Amino acid sequence: MSNENTHRSSVIQPGETAPDFTLSTKDREDWSLADAVKKSDVVLCFFPFAFTGVCGTEMECLSKEMKRWTDAGAAAVGISCDSFAALNAWAERDGYTNTMLSDIHRAACKAYGLYWSELNVAQRGTIVIGQSDDGVGTVKWSQAREPGEAMDLDQVLAAMV
Repeated sequence: MSNENTHRSSVIQPGETAPDFTLSTKDREDWSLADAVKKSDVVLCFFPFAFTGVCGTEMECLSKEMKRWTDAGAAAVGISCDSFAALNAWAERDGYTNTMLSDIHRAACKAYGLYWSELNVAQRGTIVIGQSDDGVGTVKWSQAREPGEAMDLDQVLAAMV
């Protein structure tokens, strides 16, 4: 994260520059937003906890609907404050094949205005970042949701057009 002290009090809005970050995947590989937006739009799906119901529903959606994401010109990734090890164990247990990122230091969720301070985790929310040739993505759509409210895939895909 370029500025780890950045902490927004509300979700980032369309038209704003997407804060860059590099996080570890569940497989302990570096994943960079700047690199990803050079290839396609990116959908960041923040969720509070691995091994929980609604979060599992969203990760299942990312995995099972991967073709719909790629057909829409996007890479969709899950982000939580869980460790890479917890995310890896969860993916193995439940068969998730999508990219999952560990925001263990809470820098990304804070920079995007999706930090749930009472529980010290990411709030549930989705951010669509427009593709960029220069590595600086722009927020196309954003949504913060209540803890039990799952992402609506059709709504996110419609926002990407």
